[in-house]
Amino acid sequence: MPDLPAHEHQRLLIAAGMERSQLAAGGAIPADVQEQFDALLAKRQAGVPLQYLEGTVQFGPIELAVDERALIPRPETEVLWQDAVKSLGEAGPGTVIVDMCTGSGNLALALKHAFPQARVIGTDTSESALALASENSQRTGLDVEWLKGDLFDALPQRLKGRIDLLVSNPPYVTEAEFAGLDPEIREHEPREALVAGAAGAEVLARLADEAFWWLGIGGWLFAEIGEAQGTVADELFGALDREIRQDLAGKDRYVAARKGASCCI
Repeated sequence: MPDLPAHEHQRLLIAAGMERSQLAAGGAIPADVQEQFDALLAKRQAGVPLQYLEGTVQFGPIELAVDERALIPRPETEVLWQDAVKSLGEAGPGTVIVDMCTGSGNLALALKHAFPQARVIGTDTSESALALASENSQRTGLDVEWLKGDLFDALPQRLKGRIDLLVSNPPYVTEAEFAGLDPEIREHEPREALVAGAAGAEVLARLADEAFWWLGIGGWLFAEIGEAQGTVADELFGALDREIRQDLAGKDRYVAARKGASCCI
């Protein structure tokens, strides 16, 4: 990796323990901070993502701990959260919200922050990701239920037909695409959270197969997709009223769907 830009140096200094006021004043770097900074700098130059070295990331209204147990939350997923909040509008004590493939818990926790009275459940197949999500629950003081299991298998059957909002940032990268990813992603973020299979839409297809039966009437679904998967996703979720939405770069990135009501707002 080439020399780091100035803003990364500053962020690593803060991660190493430098006070922002000291940094702004241009004061001398304390010896203990310098030692920690040198260690962080070496890791960053070796390709470790900056967010993992900082240890936290902002996602919507909350700050989360992040490390190699889960994907780094990205701005595209924050847009999904914003759309989901806008579409659901309000949520009382009987509202059920589910985040599948929760990872660090970013979507589940941000939704709980937006809808504090709702019952929010986050699921994942990874015990280590769920451990991180639980730590973030304690960190933020937000009460989310964490369940281990493969997609809908994680949920109690009594929730079938009762989910008001289902969100997911599932694996959607193909095997071939994974080989071409930036080494910073490929070598440090969890492969199982990225790769769906040879086609890339394998997990999306499984979500689509069961989502209709788990959503309540008028229930919403928001899922992140690959930029080349808009047509496939539109076909997969054909049992629901749906539309494909674009990210900030104008690329297909989300499927927004609703059971028994128009999804267009």
